[in-house]
Parts: sequence; C-alpha cells; structure tokens
Amino acid sequence: MTTLMIAIIAAIIGAVLFALIGLISGTDETAIMVPFTLIVILLGAPPAAVLAFFLAAVLAKHLTHAVPTALMGIPGDTMAVPLMEHASVLKRLGMPHIALRKMISGGVIGAFIALPTAILLGQFLGQFGEFFKTYTGLIFTIAAVIIAFFSKGKWVSVLMIIPLAFFIKGLDTFSFSILEKHLSISFFLGIAIGPMFSDLLIALSSSSRHTLEKPKPKEYHLAPETKAWSGYFPNPFRILTRRQTAFTSGATFLSSLTFVFSPVGMTSLMGEITAARTKGAYKKSTSSLSVMNGVTESTYIAEALIPLVAFGLPLSPVALGPASPLFNAPPVFSSDPVNNLHSFLSPSEFLLYGAIGLVVAALIAYPFSMNYARKATIFVMNKISQEAIIGMFIGLACLLAFYEAGLVGIVLTFTMATVGGLLNRILGIGSGVQFMVFYGSTWIMMTLFGL
Repeated sequence: MTTLMIAIIAAIIGAVLFALIGLISGTDETAIMVPFTLIVILLGAPPAAVLAFFLAAVLAKHLTHAVPTALMGIPGDTMAVPLMEHASVLKRLGMPHIALRKMISGGVIGAFIALPTAILLGQFLGQFGEFFKTYTGLIFTIAAVIIAFFSKGKWVSVLMIIPLAFFIKGLDTFSFSILEKHLSISFFLGIAIGPMFSDLLIALSSSSRHTLEKPKPKEYHLAPETKAWSGYFPNPFRILTRRQTAFTSGATFLSSLTFVFSPVGMTSLMGEITAARTKGAYKKSTSSLSVMNGVTESTYIAEALIPLVAFGLPLSPVALGPASPLFNAPPVFSSDPVNNLHSFLSPSEFLLYGAIGLVVAALIAYPFSMNYARKATIFVMNKISQEAIIGMFIGLACLLAFYEAGLVGIVLTFTMATVGGLLNRILGIGSGVQFMVFYGSTWIMMTLFGL
C-alpha cells in the first residue's frame, strides 16, 4: 500500500473518530489527542500518515465541538469556552442553529487559510534552526517563564517552575535507576490526563466532592432542525456573509502568524476585535462566532506546523500539548536530537499531506455537523456516558505507559497526573507550562545543581 493511501486512510480514521468525540462536551484536547496520536505513531504509521491523521482529527474535533456549544450551551472543549458568550446570545434569541452554522463554516475557512500560511512562515523561520537547536534547554526554560506569566495562574505558575522541574527530574532519575532508560511517554500522558484525573480524585474525596456535585440534573432544550440549503454539502461561503468571510479570513491569517501565543487567548482577542467593529446583537454574535471558531482552527494548525516545519522543537502551547507526540514519541520521534516529522517531511509534503487531512475532515465532519447536529446531540446525551469516555482515556494512558515502561510507567504516569492535575485545577498551572518545564527540567537542574 502506498504512503498516499495510508495517509488517506489515517485521515479518514482521525476525522470519523474525532468528529464523534467532539460531540461529547468537556473533552480536553490534550487528554484525547495525545494518546490517540501516540497509538498511530507507535503502530508504525509513516510520518505522512501521522500528519494527515493529526490534522484531520484537529479539524473534525473543532467542527463538532460547536454542536454542544451552540445547541446545549455548554463548551465542547477548552477552545470552545471563549465562544460561549456569543453562542448564549443566539440561543436566547432562539437561533442556536444559526450559531452552529456560522461557527463551523468559519472553522473550515480558517483551517485552509492556516495550512499554507503556517508552512511558509515555518520555512522562513527555519533559517534560524541551528540557533534554536543549540540553545534548546535555555529556550524551553525562557518559554516556560513566559507561558507561565501569561497563564491563568500567573505568578504562582512562575514560582512553581523550579520546584516542578525538581519533581520531574526526581521522578526521571528514580525511574532511570530501575529501568536504565529515561522515560518520556509516561510524562506526556501524566500531564495530558492530569486535569481529567484530578476530577476523579476530587470526586473520590469526601472533603472535596461537594465542589463537583450539582443539586439536580441540567435540562437542555434543543431547537428544531432547519435546513436552508439544498443537497448534502453546504457551501461555507454562502453560510457566511461577505463581511463575515472577510473578517474570518483576516483574523485566521493573522492568528496563524502568532504561533507562540495561547490559542484560547487569540480566540478571545479576535472575537473581541470583531465584536467591537460590528453593531447589533445578531450581527455581532454571528460574526464573532465565525471568526472565533476560525481562529480555533488556525491557531491549532499553525502552532503545530510552524515549529515542526521550522525547528522540529515544540516551541508553542499546542506543540507542547496536543501536538507533542509529533515532536517526541520515543523510540520513533524525538526533539533532542531532532528526529521527527521535521526530519522526514519536506515543506511540500507538509502541504500535500496536511491538505489531505483537512480535506478529508471537511468532507466528513462539516456536512455531518450541518445536517445531523440535533440528532447526534440527542444520541450522545441519551446513550453516551461521559464517565465511560473518561475511563476509556485513562485506559489508553495505562496501555501506552505500560508499553513504554511496564508497571513503572503506569505508576509514574498517575503520579505525574496527580501532581500536575491538582496544580492545574487548584493553582491554574496549565498543561502548556508543565510540558515546557518537563522539556527544560534537565537544563534547569544541570544549571542550578549540576545534576
């Protein structure tokens, strides 16, 4: 079977799988993207197929996450949180279906603008690749400080960098004394599932359980399904007005260039700029939603591809979170030394296989969301247990940790998940900060203590 066929098959699997996962509200991108991407890599998929799978998964997830956000009034995932205000306005006006259409149409446009923009910028920045590779440890540490300062926890995130690096290096040294090899996947998984795992721990605690308890089940009222287009596949340029298309195109292009900033922050910023330039509640909300969901796509795609094409080093929040296996998936990929997609794919191959992933996801997830959103939402609410989904991700983490290091890997994963998850939930030290500290921990400990 040719690489092209394998890439197409991988893209189809990624698109179908994550289109379904996106319908389930509250699914964290890092916790779901990391295990599945690792599985694809460790099963021996060629680099081109890994890229196609990942980009198809990203686009499909961010198209269908609009379904619970618009129709149920609850965020589909972390990236959907900034969209809640404008989605709620349209829901109160009785037009959640309009919100949904605008959101996913903006997402499709944003994705296809981001791909070539990210690859071109990555090629330009690649001229400075040797500098970045030489000072990798220092760059990770500086980046950890910057990301920590702009994270939810701010000063406590900055103050915890050295203690967290000490903790991570301690775990690494101890596991090395047992296995005589350094672990990576187990740390990734621990940080990725941390917020999800911390919720399970809180639910098991008699003193903290009340923070998660609700007095009664929530009630949701779904609008009837309406269709304003003929055929199965609607045209996103006809769903959006010309002004909305222009705003979405401009915002996604600009946000594709800012690969070092938080995707959530960029989504909020572009939404605020659009809202400030639009009058009327309906126009303001529909325009902002199309722009913001476009930016969720563009930031994710650009933040994964720019550092991958340019350096092969995970130097963005997305590269440190959901896209981290594209950079580090021992023994297949590594960033120190650089031996990952950066080494195996040329810029033209990034464009070709990236486009395959996006086209496949658009063909599957876009018409599905536009035509069957209400039916899919009812099915998920009635038939899918969120606890079962969480259990599935925890099980995947156990599988991959055991693959890397047996029982030691499982224990290390859940130790990291416990500490990282509680730091995230209680102190606001995000997964991006924790990933960056993990990458910089060796340099930090060597510089401070000579370890």
